Amino acid sequence: MADGLYLLQSVADSLPAYRDFPVIGSRAAIWISAEIHLMFAAFVLGVPMFAVVAEAIGIFGKDQRYDRLAKEFTRLLLIAYSATAIWGAVLTFFLSTLYPKFWAYLTAIFGASMWVYVSIFFFESFTLYLYYYGWDRWKYGRAKLVHWGLGILLNVWGTTVMFIADSWLTYMMTPPRDITADTAPTSIKLWHAILNHTWMPINIHRLIGNVVFGGAIVGAYASYRFLAAKTDEERAHYDWMGYVGNFIAISALIVLPFAGYWLGREIYQYDQSLGITMMGGFMSWLWVIQAFLIAVLFLAGNYYLWVGMGRIPGAERFRPYTKWLLLVLLVGAIVWGTPHTMIADSRELAAMGGALHPFLGVLGVMSAKNTAVNLMILATFLSFLLYRRANIRPVVPWAPTGTKIQGAMFAIAAAIVLFYGIRGYFVEAIVRIGYSVYQVGAVLACIIFVTIIDVLMARGAPSLGATQWGKMPPRSQYALFILAVTFTWLMGLMGFARSGIRQHWHVWQVIPDTSQYAATPALGYAAIMISVCALIFLSLVGFIFWLGGLAEKSTFVPAGSGGGAAHVGH
Repeated sequence: MADGLYLLQSVADSLPAYRDFPVIGSRAAIWISAEIHLMFAAFVLGVPMFAVVAEAIGIFGKDQRYDRLAKEFTRLLLIAYSATAIWGAVLTFFLSTLYPKFWAYLTAIFGASMWVYVSIFFFESFTLYLYYYGWDRWKYGRAKLVHWGLGILLNVWGTTVMFIADSWLTYMMTPPRDITADTAPTSIKLWHAILNHTWMPINIHRLIGNVVFGGAIVGAYASYRFLAAKTDEERAHYDWMGYVGNFIAISALIVLPFAGYWLGREIYQYDQSLGITMMGGFMSWLWVIQAFLIAVLFLAGNYYLWVGMGRIPGAERFRPYTKWLLLVLLVGAIVWGTPHTMIADSRELAAMGGALHPFLGVLGVMSAKNTAVNLMILATFLSFLLYRRANIRPVVPWAPTGTKIQGAMFAIAAAIVLFYGIRGYFVEAIVRIGYSVYQVGAVLACIIFVTIIDVLMARGAPSLGATQWGKMPPRSQYALFILAVTFTWLMGLMGFARSGIRQHWHVWQVIPDTSQYAATPALGYAAIMISVCALIFLSLVGFIFWLGGLAEKSTFVPAGSGGGAAHVGH
């Protein structure tokens, strides 16, 4: 036994620490395979969530169009699931062959969780196949409830798989503090490594992000099928499907920044140098790019809603308000995208009196940016509210009072956001960071209570006319494409920000990276890599769309039939 262990140790010691990949290098190979795998993983985790919700609406609301929508979502999922597994296998192969010693270190710590991961992956696969291929067989009575239970189980498996994988990547970023003295894998307890400082914030952030991403991709699929439709019924169906995808994506996007704040706060609490690297120095320009991309998401999502009002009778009374919502979004986007320090030559720096612009420098700090993004979230929520109320007229006796209360809630939330945004300029940094909690709390409270009041006000409200699904100009569908492309690129950008803060460490301050690729790459190189990954992923998604079209039958339920289906989400 001792001789065997000695032989194994000798073989491990003889392994090279790194191997290079032809032409593009080992880091680029790992980067591409990991990013595309995670993009597909986000899709196959996000889609089942609203597929099972759509099926539930179909079951309990007696609306077969929702059931059909859920099945169509799942058909896309079936194809994308195979792509996820293929890219996951490629990533594992690259890690084990290009970074053999580091991979051996991770497997020594997380080996047991990797066995669980693979086992659950098998369960998830079988559940997915049963869920999809049993759709038409288990479609009535209690059998349908059992089928819906399979959808819930599919989400449980997928979420568990994501949580396990997140423990590996967060361990690399925030390993437990007391392991730095002894880095031997045998000295590290599995649960201690899993429950590291950023594990749960990453879980929540990715869970919400996956919903946004899944909704955006489904919306893009619907827009593709809408533009290719040959009949009014087909066009109406995919117009409705695109609305559902956009509704889910933007609804989740509204709360996604709050999860990001939590993650950023935990990174700072773990190690301020990580936070300074992430938000300061050359990586600070990532957040300028991120601000621009998120502004595009907000603008495209709101634009789609505003154009969509054209197919809703009664919506014309709300159209005058959209220009003011657009003004809030544009000003917020400008403030959010303003850098703290400007790129300037020596003469420009002398004219400004330093690196900070006398006016723009005021807008480049987090007090201004937190204020801007919270007001943009309020404006987007108000767009949803106007869209939802567009073709109904509340008849409850207290409707005028309820509307005034809703308006007061918006005003109070905006006032709180502005007060703490301005106040943040006159307090210490540690106090200013705490103000963001009050701003977020005010916005969330407004969203929750205004929604409750609106649901109660809509009881018994007569419709001003059925939504004319399919009566959308082609330009509206390009907004859905923009959402999918922008969020795909944004996911890659934020992945680089999270990984890049480790700099020349495989595991922060535990396992150094001694390869030729140890330094954090420049932003230009990162932008090229992210764009390549996004292009590969979107090309494969386009192929999946085409395959989904081949499997689609040509029978469609006319738009507006099935009761509530004619007014989805209203």
